[in-house]
Amino acid sequence: MTGDPGKLSCAEFQAQLPELIGSGEDVASHPHVLGCDRCRALLAELETIAEAARQLFPSVEPPDEVWTQIESAIQREGK
Repeated sequence: MTGDPGKLSCAEFQAQLPELIGSGEDVASHPHVLGCDRCRALLAELETIAEAARQLFPSVEPPDEVWTQIESAIQREGK
């Protein structure tokens, strides 16, 4: 692997992609993506898939009483 992120091969960049996404980094502004049409298209496809997955299972916050019950259970176990 090269030291310059803009000089990564597609395989090197794609191997790092899960870590980059997991870190919260703005992958779309990564030097390799800015210069590589193939990886830019791959990233766009992954973002489309991720958005579709989020729509399948919308985030729902549990009621406050659930957190209270969890806290009580933890305190009981700690005694």
